[in-house]
Amino acid sequence: MIPISDDNPTSRRPIVTIGLLVAMGAVWIFVQGAGFDAVTLATSVCNWGMVPGELTGRAAIGTAVPMGPGLVCIVDAERRNFLTPLTSLFLHGGWGHILGNGLFLWIFGDNVEDRMGRLRFLVFYLLCGLVAAAAQTFVAPASAIPMVGASGAISGVLGAYLVLFPRVRVRVLIFLFIFADVITVPAWTMLIYWIALQVLGALPQLGSVRPDVSAGVAFWAHVGGFTAGLVLTRAFVREPPRNARWGQRTS
Repeated sequence: MIPISDDNPTSRRPIVTIGLLVAMGAVWIFVQGAGFDAVTLATSVCNWGMVPGELTGRAAIGTAVPMGPGLVCIVDAERRNFLTPLTSLFLHGGWGHILGNGLFLWIFGDNVEDRMGRLRFLVFYLLCGLVAAAAQTFVAPASAIPMVGASGAISGVLGAYLVLFPRVRVRVLIFLFIFADVITVPAWTMLIYWIALQVLGALPQLGSVRPDVSAGVAFWAHVGGFTAGLVLTRAFVREPPRNARWGQRTS
């Protein structure tokens, strides 16, 4: 199920959500070369993506990780490595990666921002991203593979949406063999389905000898971010004033 919109009006423009989307897009285009140059893309992911083994010291310095034909990422001990749990949230590995993350953030982020307030939402988003990075590092502490993407932080937003708006109707695109259709389901149905897929993808990594290379998706980052969203949401919510009139804009 791919969400395409929801029936959930907001009371004001989601400035932070828009700002995060613009930041992701700007980094993708101006730092990562929009994926058109393999060297630029690999360099950005290697230098500013999060490598769990660099943070824990359990990946041997000099370890080379293939990044493409003739390209490798070398494990190092640069000071900037401690910034990568944050910087990695604004990097992506391809067009499908950034467009998918952007779609989820746009549909679900505006309403969560509306309920939390702009500054609280920004702190919440970044905190969920850091928890997601910590979860992936905990599962694969010796991994030398760079992790990039906003999906850990966005997973926290999805967890918050489940807490705050479980019954809101969400339109989703579904595929049945060669056919596609748009149906409307309660948000909890779509979000529970999504997190179930993440858990199913994450569990095999626990039994893998090399959990860092058992899959190309950081499933435990998704699970960690989503769990953080579930747990932290109530602490960040700004209750609306009584008799407040909500706007009619929808995602």
